[in-house]
Amino acid sequence: MGWDLKKELKRKAIHLLALSFIIIFILISSNYGETLALFALVFLLIIFLELDYVRVDLRRNIPFVSGLWRLKEKNRPGGQVFFLIGAIISLAVFDFRIALVAILMAIFGDMAAALIGKKFGKTWLTKTKALEGILAEFFIDVIIAYFIIGNWIIILIMALTATTVETLVNKLDDNLMIPLFAGFNGQLALYILKLLGKI
Repeated sequence: MGWDLKKELKRKAIHLLALSFIIIFILISSNYGETLALFALVFLLIIFLELDYVRVDLRRNIPFVSGLWRLKEKNRPGGQVFFLIGAIISLAVFDFRIALVAILMAIFGDMAAALIGKKFGKTWLTKTKALEGILAEFFIDVIIAYFIIGNWIIILIMALTATTVETLVNKLDDNLMIPLFAGFNGQLALYILKLLGKI
């Protein structure tokens, strides 16, 4: 498979934009409360939706930010919209550490799967998914969860969930699916462990 490192890095660097959403939430919530922080993220979501309206419905080229969207997003909302929806729901519903891990898995796990898979992939399970990329994503997800959560049961459940979603989902947007599924399963595991007195 042909592979262009520069092009792939440019595409995946856009994922790092999502880190700014987390920083915005943390800064606002620590100073003004979680409600205002979520309101700020909804404001950003509205901006991205308006940009998508101009881009998709009105068919207008948007200067300076046209690189945010991929070819497959030509006729549908961009990944930023789905990521923000997933992040807002996660931060509003899940324990903050669970939500943070789920969001970071969506950013860095996906990057690892694509970069490692396309560069070093030799065992292709599908046209776009290599075993090497899948293992890289799982490893990165475990590291992320270990440093933020520390409980191995929750770590493995969230890492397995995020990796499974990234591997199996093709047509639905993984920017939405990973935070919600990994976050939900991590939160459910947290509730059960607390109920059993294990935490």
